[in-house]
Amino acid sequence: MAHNRLSLHSSASFRVARKQGQPPIRFYSQNRGASRLSRALQPRPGTISETYFAYGMTRRLFEACSSQADYSIPQASQKGAEVPKTSAGEDLGVGDSWWYKDLGLLPTFSTWSQVTFLHMYMLTVRLRALPSQESFRTHSRYLFDHFSHSAEERMDVLHGLTNRSIRNKYLKDLFIQWRGILAAYDEGLVKGDAVLGAAVWRNLWKASHTGPDGRDVNWTAVAWVVAYMRRVLFELSQRSEADLAIILRGGDAAIYSLFKYSELDKRTVYTSR
Repeated sequence: MAHNRLSLHSSASFRVARKQGQPPIRFYSQNRGASRLSRALQPRPGTISETYFAYGMTRRLFEACSSQADYSIPQASQKGAEVPKTSAGEDLGVGDSWWYKDLGLLPTFSTWSQVTFLHMYMLTVRLRALPSQESFRTHSRYLFDHFSHSAEERMDVLHGLTNRSIRNKYLKDLFIQWRGILAAYDEGLVKGDAVLGAAVWRNLWKASHTGPDGRDVNWTAVAWVVAYMRRVLFELSQRSEADLAIILRGGDAAIYSLFKYSELDKRTVYTSR
């Protein structure tokens, strides 16, 4: 049935330096030179120009998020072909990113959406340091809009959900999930890696004590994701708005470098065991 195809549903890490009692949610600060260049490259908050700028900027940023756990379903374009299923009844695709190969996650719509959300969250942390709350709200709204458009297209093209009312129901569920993810990962950043790891496990491993292969969950893989998040959050905190604007005007390779894979994350976890 169409409703079953999507199935929405203490580790070592890098730590972000912060003052005692201050949550590491907005840990970014600009130097004066970067701030002046940022203002020169960006339109003023609240203007129509900023709206267009934010739309284009977040579209490029979303593409980088979406590509991390991208997948395809070859049978979707083959008339009469049967799409493989997971044990939970989800459509099973094909993907070759490290999220699938190294972490053992399954290439499904659910995994794609959760990994995409994770990267959107890390961008959201950085966007909180924009010059005004209005700018932050504008960028945040467009970032989720891009996700919604992409998710709906995948439902239609890859999963055969041609009924718009069903797609809208899924999109509403995804929005609720997104709000929960913001709160869960924020709590993890404030309270430490054990709490962040628990949030990662709930979202990526669906709070299951067994992995897709039926074996016990690989908690080292969960710790690996936490280390990855800590590192990427730190790297994003070092980029000014001017840096981001320049990167976004570059090619896809520059955009995707925001979330580059690093063996350092894996070594950090394994050497701390």
